[in-house]
Amino acid sequence: MNIITISRGSFGGGTMLAECLGAALGYRCLSREAVAEKAAAPGVSQEQLLDALSKPPGFLERFRHQRYQFIAVFQATLAEEIKAGKVVYHCNAGHLMLQGVSPLLKVRVIAPIEKRVAMVQERLKISPKEARAYIHKVDVDRKKWTRFLYGVNWADSALYDVVVNLGLMSVQEACEMVAGAARQKCFEFVGDWRTQLQDVAIGSRVRANLAINPATSHLEFEITSRQGRVSFLGRVTRVDELEEIKRVAQGVPGVVALDLSEVLLPSPL
Repeated sequence: MNIITISRGSFGGGTMLAECLGAALGYRCLSREAVAEKAAAPGVSQEQLLDALSKPPGFLERFRHQRYQFIAVFQATLAEEIKAGKVVYHCNAGHLMLQGVSPLLKVRVIAPIEKRVAMVQERLKISPKEARAYIHKVDVDRKKWTRFLYGVNWADSALYDVVVNLGLMSVQEACEMVAGAARQKCFEFVGDWRTQLQDVAIGSRVRANLAINPATSHLEFEITSRQGRVSFLGRVTRVDELEEIKRVAQGVPGVVALDLSEVLLPSPL
């Protein structure tokens, strides 16, 4: 049992591969759009979440903090969706959002530009020139997005366990190859994997709830959970915000203790 992430370019065949793997392994197939639909909440629409996951940083990045809030909400929902395991998640950089989950089978799907252009033409009913321009823009935006948020090159093959070229094999052949890798012992969850996935979900949900809570929405934290013991790394603007952080965090199911020792307090005047 494990979790597979598929990173794919627009119209590169990644969705078809994910669906094939889901059927072959008996895993649930989960898309970015499905997660965004479940993550949507009052004040956070599905469209805003998808924009936060696709649009590159602007020249001044005026909405950087808002992007932090939206991604925190999305990541919490994703962590909750995968915590039972047996999931194929396909997105442009799903493995980067699931840091802390180990092992993942991280798959990158590539395809010749001609094949991608043909798929875009068929789906969007546009000219070959327009299709090429569309693919180029999406790929550049995704590259900028991952560089901005995670400091990595989305296309770097070293970030993946398997790189599949759908110009050299069919989707079915690629599916059989990746399914075979998924069955290897090195990609199976061992030990108390349920607690590990639960901790990722707890930490992500605490971060998301703080991001959308009016009294703490201006703050940003790195949050980790170890068997329900939640640690915070960040800064507050007022000392009294610590009590609100505790209140929000303690309201998340599974939280058993809080460690705020690495939260920086405002400097005295």
